[in-house]
Formats: sequence, structure tokens, C-alpha cells
Amino acid sequence: MTREKLRIGLFGYGCVGQGLHDVLNSSRGFKADIVRICVKDKTKKRRIPMSNFTFDKNDILNDPSINLVVELIDDADEAFNIVTTAMKKGKNVVTANKVMVATHFRELVDLQEKYKVSLLYEASAGASIPIIRNLEEYYDNELLHSLRGILNGTTNYVLTKMHNEGMDYNLALKEAQEKGFAESDPTLDVEGWDAKYKLCIITGHAYGLFIDPEEVFHYGISKISTFDIRYAREKGFKIKLVPFVGKTNENTITSFVLPRFISSDKYLYNVDNEYNGVITEAAFADKQFFSGKGAGGHATGSAVLSDISANSYGYKYEYKKYQQGTVSEYTRNFKLEVYLRYRNEKDRKLFGLKDVSEYFSSKLYKYVIGIVNLENLYNLREQLPDMDVFIVNTGRKVKQ
Repeated sequence: MTREKLRIGLFGYGCVGQGLHDVLNSSRGFKADIVRICVKDKTKKRRIPMSNFTFDKNDILNDPSINLVVELIDDADEAFNIVTTAMKKGKNVVTANKVMVATHFRELVDLQEKYKVSLLYEASAGASIPIIRNLEEYYDNELLHSLRGILNGTTNYVLTKMHNEGMDYNLALKEAQEKGFAESDPTLDVEGWDAKYKLCIITGHAYGLFIDPEEVFHYGISKISTFDIRYAREKGFKIKLVPFVGKTNENTITSFVLPRFISSDKYLYNVDNEYNGVITEAAFADKQFFSGKGAGGHATGSAVLSDISANSYGYKYEYKKYQQGTVSEYTRNFKLEVYLRYRNEKDRKLFGLKDVSEYFSSKLYKYVIGIVNLENLYNLREQLPDMDVFIVNTGRKVKQ
């Protein structure tokens, strides 16, 4: 198959944009010309000559010689405008914007079909782990039972420091920010939003269902305490933020993002610091494990480069599970066993825990382990930020 000569219009030159520039320059497999880079800040000093830059997006979008747009900006709404305009003009697109893809997933898939273009976004879901391509190619006709993993390098770094070095949450987060693994405003990461957007994208390829992120329950790590870490360590567990999607019956799936206890015999136990890990469980391929860097410009830049390379061969996602109608329903009627650390009894009662197997109460801390329905957690989602609680999925299987 012959490769098309790529003339790239790049949007954004931050951490990932510069990381891409580095890996593109050092790649010996093929050459692609970055014709123009569009940025927003006119006053910021750049490491390459200003003649490479423009501040007008139309200089790229209206340039007929540019056949690939690479979008690497933070603003999801503006990214959507850029990406859809480029597609309507017949340009292929590579993006790393998980918020934009997850929020407009179905619309973007329809636009690709309508305008006969390719939109690739491997970097949006697993950074350096090629999980989307594997789901598209390796698992295209495979019956997947479930997929779970660590999809956020920031939270994993914080949790690793808390477990291994006894750091408190705020100090660990500050260190993650200093090392460039966390944003100055870390809300998207630590509250579980980032992992949820990635999970929704993965779900589209794993099961062919495009789920509105608003329908998926997510809960992050910002309320974690040293008591929770100590409890986990005493029981032989680490706490990881683990998104999950899986089948509940033949044509129905469920999904959620929750901290989870991981025992030392599990794959994810040794996925530490800024690394990510994904486990797939399938009917024929059984259990498989993918691991790689989940934060940093070069890790994400390598995934963007892989998409650019694939695009030069005319590669497109085929969305085979969507075409096959593999799954048709989404449910939150799903039981989980959880560890709930709380302060006020009135808060505990809101969870409606059943089959309590463990209970502890002292002057400073109380916790209980019992079974809760995911729908109940979802209904509490707006109250949870104001509650003095921390929730962890124990990982034990519950009879549904």
C-alpha cells in the first residue's frame, strides 16, 4: 500500500504538540511536513521560529494543500469547531481531545461517513497504549466480557506516592503538578472526569454503543485519606482509580469509574506512578493486559504519531461492533460491593447498603463494607462532593 505525502496543519503547541514535534522529527519511518501551527497566545515565547506559526485557524482550514489536521488544544468546544470544519472540507483529522470525542461521539462518527474522511484519536484514550486500534482490529469479531484498567496517569501517580511513601494527598498532588503529570487545575483528573471520557470512547469501540458521558457514574480520589490508604495496605491492597465496562447480559452493558482495591496477585497492582494499564476479558482470547505510559507529552505524542502514520496509509476506524449491533442497551441496575468511609450516619443511610460484611467505628473514622446499587450511586452524584465520605469498589463479584 502506498503512502500519501502528508502536509499537516497543527493546532496547539503545548506539552503534547511539542512532544509530537520531537517524535515526528526523530521518526525514520516516514516524513510529514508540518506546514503551519496555529496557536492562541501571541506573547508566548516559542522554541522554533515564529514564521512557523499563525494565529488564524482559517490559514490552516482554508489551505487546500493541507490534507491532515492535527488538533491538540485544550478547549473542547473550539476543538469541535476546528475538527468538524476540517472534515467538512474533506480533510482527515487526528485529535487527542477526549472530552470532544466522548461528548460528540455519534455525531463525529456520522460526519466521517458523510464526508468520506478519517478521524483518528488513539491518543485520547490510553496515551501510549494502542487500545482503540486493538479493539478495532484484534477484537473486531470477539465477544468481550469486560474491560477495566487504569486510564489516568495523574491519579495513579498520586495514589502510588500515597501508598509507597506515605505522602498525604495534597503533597502527592503537588509533586505530580511539579513533574508535569497534573494540570494546575487537576479537577478533570482527580474527580474521575478524564477517566470517564476515555471509558466512553473505549466503549464505542469495544461494544459499538455511543454513550452520553452524563449517563456514566464517575467518582474520583480527591476525598481519599491516609486512613483509607492504611486500611488498604493492612489488607494487602493498593487503591487504584479503575474505569470498568462490561456485559450484564447478552445485549446489555454497564460502566462506571470508581477507586478499587487491587490485590498483589492482580495485573494492575504493579502499574504504578504515571503508567496506565488495561485488562480485556474475552470469550476466546481470555484475559489480556496492556500497559504503557499514561501521562507526558512524548507518551501522548507517540500515539498521535501512530495515527498520523496510519492516516498516511488511508486507515479509518470501521466501527464494526456498531455496524454489527453487538449491544443495544445500557443499564445502571448493577450491584457492587463497596468500602464506604464516612463520618455522619445520615450520609451512610443514603447509600442504602445491603449485606454488610464489615463495620468499624472510632472517634475519628467509620467505615462499612456492603452492597450498593450503581443506580443509587448515580442518583447521589450531585451530593457526593459535599459529603465527608470516600468510596472504594472492593472488586469482589456480586450476584446480580
